[in-house]
Parts: sequence; structure tokens; C-alpha cells
Amino acid sequence: MKNKMFQDMTRRDFLSASGAMALGSLAPLSLAQDAKPKNVLATSTKGMVTSPHELATKAGLDVLKSGGNAIEAAIAIASCLNVTYPHFSGFGGDAFMIISDRNGKVQTLSGIGQAPQILPQYSGSIPVRGPGSMLTTAANVDTLGKAFDISKELAGRKSWAELLKPAIGYARNGFPVTPSERFWMDFRQKELADMPAIANHFMVNGKAPEVGDLYKQPQLADTLEMLAVRGYRDFYDGKLAERIAKGLKEAGSPLTASDLAKTQARIEPPLRVAYRGGELLANQPPTQGITTLEIMGILDRFDLKKIPEGSADYYHVVVEAVKRAFIDRNQYVADPEFVHVPSATMLSKYNLDKWAGRIKMDQALAWPHVFKHGDTVYIGATDNQGNSVSMLQTVYFDWGSGVMAGDTGLLWHNRGASFTLKQGHQNVLQPGKRPFHTLNPGMYLKNGKPQILYGTQGADGQPQTLAAILTRMIDYGMDPATALARPRFLLGKTFSDTRDSLKLEKDAGEQVFRELARRGHEMSVIPAQSPLAGQPGAIMINQKTGVFTGAHDPRSDGRALGV
Repeated sequence: MKNKMFQDMTRRDFLSASGAMALGSLAPLSLAQDAKPKNVLATSTKGMVTSPHELATKAGLDVLKSGGNAIEAAIAIASCLNVTYPHFSGFGGDAFMIISDRNGKVQTLSGIGQAPQILPQYSGSIPVRGPGSMLTTAANVDTLGKAFDISKELAGRKSWAELLKPAIGYARNGFPVTPSERFWMDFRQKELADMPAIANHFMVNGKAPEVGDLYKQPQLADTLEMLAVRGYRDFYDGKLAERIAKGLKEAGSPLTASDLAKTQARIEPPLRVAYRGGELLANQPPTQGITTLEIMGILDRFDLKKIPEGSADYYHVVVEAVKRAFIDRNQYVADPEFVHVPSATMLSKYNLDKWAGRIKMDQALAWPHVFKHGDTVYIGATDNQGNSVSMLQTVYFDWGSGVMAGDTGLLWHNRGASFTLKQGHQNVLQPGKRPFHTLNPGMYLKNGKPQILYGTQGADGQPQTLAAILTRMIDYGMDPATALARPRFLLGKTFSDTRDSLKLEKDAGEQVFRELARRGHEMSVIPAQSPLAGQPGAIMINQKTGVFTGAHDPRSDGRALGV
């Protein structure tokens, strides 16, 4: 290469990234290289679904084909992912949805488990693994249940048990182990001594299963059958809840039956921000959905069509908007029932104008802020009746707490580890409080109706990835597959590179790297199509023709399917 800086960064960062993972929910580089052909654009006029696992996506497609609606399809997909993608998703975790009906009536579901009423005593810091990290209840099941109730209001045809049936089948009869699951098991090999539940439940005779091996979860199948028969609230205040509470206590978690019974997913109106003649929607705090909206609101002050896509100017202005929104996020976003979150002010014309006005096109803002991490999966679904769902669910770190709730087969999440013990901090641990969440599925409305469904893995990287794919689809007119395949960035630390550098995919080009460095960005090169740049999914709805187009990121194992 001609430019020594670019050559040196390439050598260093490619070597460090080749066997590493990001702090977010990111698959290994080898998966992106070895997976099936990617970047396939799905099209349909009858409905569409997308998720990071083909078996789950097909379960949702079957629901649509048999007359179910988009919400029912999303429930079936989510339930399957909680079986087939146990390292990133589970019934012992949290979930978020944005739901729109055919008339553009939108409501959000925020399923965030809360801290126990009686807090444990911690010395130093909150553990990130083990019983001490099982610090919040799991609201995923209540989210799915409340979505099911909403589906009935929208002429849903499926029973609760019918939607859980595919997941029960995969848990009972088995499914092929994915490359992603095998990678994370190998990656955590040295930590398995501290996570015996992973070794005991997900390994065979002390060894990680081979990719493609049939894997069964009989205890989880029993739990899901009980849930299918008794209904979703049995997870919180019924016979199943008794078993879960007993298992949590035996594991050493501070959560009690009373804490489980108090768990409720919140049905709330979405946050909104204007963008290019439409509206972008997100869940309310304590999610960082407001951060994605703030980034896009800042970018709405710039005429991106006059800035060539993929140029140094393009990456610079998007990254600088991210930085300004993250400053507000890190200062304000937490559980609004415990602290004041000035959402209206953050999304106000004054605030967006202020931040946009402080962006200097020839100079980068220094960035010493802490990177937040977590694991998740994105689900999108839309039907031919006009109903749409954008959804994310999570167990926080890969494999969550690493601890099972007794004999239920439920791997519990460790989202409570995202609390802090620092008094005066907006996210300080308190009884009954919900923790800050990086998850933020999104929806773009045009003429009052859904035009784009979107979401991604990647924790702190989520708003960054979403800003890139949204500007490319909305401002530059790209279809989902093209937008998802273009070079992206990640601002922040990873295990392979602990600097607060701007990590940009190599195919952005040497000239772009050189110019961004000149403006003051501390640059790192990551491989083209690197999972470090996030793994989003998107579905576009052409309101004039009725055609759906969708894709899942070529950096992932995901797939979109049309009816």
C-alpha cells in the first residue's frame, strides 16, 4: 500500500481482530468468511420476516403463510431464537418491540426486568457472571405475552400454544448447532470453570459440540410445554414461577417469587423525531432508543444528498453526530421512574440545532467515553394486512449470567451487571429499578405508516450502525441488502483494540482513512464485512406498490424471507 499509516493500521488491526470479538453481540470474523452466500435481497407482496437464524425465520414465515399476522410471526421467531440461539437470546432475558397496525397506530413494548426489592451487599462492584449477576427479573416472556394479547386485537388467528410449538419442537427434538454458538463456546473455554451451567447443559461429555451436531434441551422443552398450556403469566405468578423462584434461590440469586410477580413489560407510546419528511420511532428510556433518534435528528440538519455517500465527509458527519448524542445519553438515560430523563429536551429543535451547530467538518471531537457492551438478536416482521413488528431480545453478555434457574432449562441473563454502585449516578442500583438498556429496535413512518423496520446487534454500536443504514436507505435510496453491505464503523473499544478509536472497515478506502485521520480521528482498520460493524436486519415497505424488500446483514448468519 502507498500510505504507511494505512498499511501499519491494517497489519496491526487485522491481526488483533482475526481471533477476537467486540464487546457487543458480535459474531467472530471467521463466521463472516465461512457462512453461506450473503447480501441476498428478499422480495414479496404478501409479507416478510427476518432474523439471525434461518430456522427461526422459517417458523415466522410459516405463521404468515398459514394466515397469521406479523405479531404472531414475531412471537414464533422470538421463541425459536430463545432455543436455537441460546448464547444471545433466551426466555430468561429481556425484549423490546415496536408494533404498528395497518392504520399506523404504533405502540411499544419494553420488557425490562427490575432489580430485587431486597438488594444483596456487594463489595467493590457488581459481578458480571454468576449468581451475583442474576440481579434483575426476566421480562422477555411477558413481552411476548402482551404482544400476543395485542395480536388478538388485530384479528390474530393463532393460539399461544401454537406459536410456541416450533420452539418446543426444537428444544425436544433438537436442532443443528450453529457456527456462532460453537465459536462463543470456544471463546469462553477458559471461563467455563466459572460457568458450570454452560459446560453441563451445552457441552457433550465435556466437549463443545461440532457445528451441525443435533442438540436437544429436554428441560427447556418441559418448561415451554408448561408455559404453552398454562399461559405466559405462569412464568411470573403460577406453578412455573414457583419452580423458577426455587431455582433462582438455589443458584444464589437475590431474586424472589415476589420479584417475579412484579415483573411487567410496559406498553408505551413511542418516542418520535422528524427525519426527511417522515418520523423515526423508538422505545422510551431506559433504552438508548432516544440516542438513535437524537443522532438522526442532528443529521436531519445536514443535507446529506450534497455529501457523497462513503466519502470522508459522510463518515465524519455521522460519527460526530453519534458523539454528541452519546454525551447526552451518558448523562441522562436511565429508568425514568427513578430519575428525570429530559426526553423532550433531548429531542427538541433547540438541542438538535445546538449539537448540529457544534459539528466542525474539518475537526473531530476527542472521544474518551466508556464503551458499553451486550448481546442481542433482531427480528422484523410485516404482513399483507399492514401490521408490522420491529423487535430485539437479549441475555446481555453472550451466555448471560452463565447460570441456570434450577431444572427449568432457563439460562438467566446478567443485565443487572449494567447497574453501577456509584452513588449519585443515574443508573445506580436501587430496589425495583430497571437498568439502562442498549437495545433499540426502530421503525420509520412515512405518511403515517411504516416504511422501514430496522434493528441491530452491537450494544454501543447499535445507534452507530443504525445511523449508517438509515442514512443509506433514506437519504441515498439504497435497498436493504445494498445498505447493509456498505462499509461501516464502530466508535469505541473492543477486546482486540482497547483504544477509543474509530474502527472503520477496510473497504472504505485508503483516501477516506487518511482524510479522517487528518481531521483528528484516531483510526483503526478492521476487515471488510467485519462483524465488529454490527449485524442489522431491515425490511422496507413500498407504500405505493405494496412490495416488501428485506435483508439480514451479510456479516451475520441471518436471512430475510418473503411469503
